[in-house]
Amino acid sequence: MPSLVVHYAFVGLLAATVLGAAFDRRSLALSLVVVTIPDVDAFIGLFWSVGHRAATTNLVIPALAGALVAVDLYAREESVIRRRWGAYGVRVAWFCVVVYAVGHVFMDMITGGANLFWPLHDQFYRVSGRLEISSQRGLVQTFVDLGESGPTFDAMGDSSEVQMSTGVDPNPGSDGASDQPVDRVFPVVRSGWQLFLLVFGTLGTAARFAIGYDLPEE
Repeated sequence: MPSLVVHYAFVGLLAATVLGAAFDRRSLALSLVVVTIPDVDAFIGLFWSVGHRAATTNLVIPALAGALVAVDLYAREESVIRRRWGAYGVRVAWFCVVVYAVGHVFMDMITGGANLFWPLHDQFYRVSGRLEISSQRGLVQTFVDLGESGPTFDAMGDSSEVQMSTGVDPNPGSDGASDQPVDRVFPVVRSGWQLFLLVFGTLGTAARFAIGYDLPEE
């Protein structure tokens, strides 16, 4: 599972490449706050069975946020976002919706699973597999099971069956009564690709601040 610093590195790289002229310290800081919000459910899991990677790590929240942004921009006679922040605000608002879904929820889905549609549909899903071209078997993919009943993703179980361990709650579902010391692990990186993304995502974001879009005089 990626740590928050890995999420930050990925979102910083996204901001540096996607936001364009709207990229600055304020928009970057806001996007980092947004990508942090899904992990609030690590604390919710201390009091409720619907905890980490479910209560706030789902696609329902960014979908609702996107609907609110769309209503403000396209259904109101005067948009609050456009009036207060102009084109800058429009771009950053949509980017924050994408950040929530792509920068956190989808990344969690491919690294252990997430309850994508809670509370509308209580089921954890994960995507893992491979895509390759074989000289004997042709195009081979194992991400989606193309069975007789139609394509299916890897369903893991509902929130009563799947509870994710975190540093905040290392043993979800237990009563906490144990003589053994609790090992609370707060990961930084857990694989080579996460280290790669952390290092070069951070460097890419820093380079965007240093270089900008202006070309040097020849």
